[in-house]
Amino acid sequence: MIWDTHTGECLHTLTHAHIVRAVAFPSQPRPQLVATGGFEKKLRIFDLSSSTSASSTSSSPTSPNGAGPSTSIPSYEIGPGVHGGPIKSVIWSTDLNILITAADDKIVRWWDLRARSPAATYELEGFPGTCELDSLSSKPSLSIAAGKSAYFFSGTQPGQLLKKITTPKDISAVALHAEQRKFITGSAGDTWVRVFDFDSESELEVQKGHHGPIWTISFSPDGKLYATGSEDGTVKLWKFGSDPYGLWR
Repeated sequence: MIWDTHTGECLHTLTHAHIVRAVAFPSQPRPQLVATGGFEKKLRIFDLSSSTSASSTSSSPTSPNGAGPSTSIPSYEIGPGVHGGPIKSVIWSTDLNILITAADDKIVRWWDLRARSPAATYELEGFPGTCELDSLSSKPSLSIAAGKSAYFFSGTQPGQLLKKITTPKDISAVALHAEQRKFITGSAGDTWVRVFDFDSESELEVQKGHHGPIWTISFSPDGKLYATGSEDGTVKLWKFGSDPYGLWR
């Protein structure tokens, strides 16, 4: 479902034949396209500007079933039959003609939407965890967790690997702070958050506080905080660096 973040209204319902694992919008003020991927093994793009009402008796957001408006939204598939496993992540690149997918066939693909074919591919050594595009940095980068390794790709050049760093433990989540040359990892195998130096690859800090596996990590826009999400049902905010921040000293 597509929701209005200001009113809470359900604007569109996009029907799929199986579980959806990833959704991505292009970085635009009012995007009219949305890309989806999941257990169908299909990368699909929906044109929200061309939606038409399918029924005058559609459920409203306050109705008991909460289905939202029933709409018919045109979509098309990119690369039919190419993905060999469920799509775990879909990311719209800083170049709006490029979409990135990471699937359980352990392959990252950079799709050229004009040609509807991969502009580049990269095979990971494990199943992909998080895939995060740092588009706020002066040098955008793509961070991917897979197996015991963190992969860092250029955010502007499809398929260009900047660095691969192998850690002692399997990691499920990774986020890079490019300016400070540090990255954060979380694991499905323990409950600790680890901070590493990007250049020396050494472990700098271990943060403890979660009581379940850590599945996602993200930096705040100003880079002074990072958030971790865990299976324990909590999201925790951590101060990044030694400078005071708000009530933190």
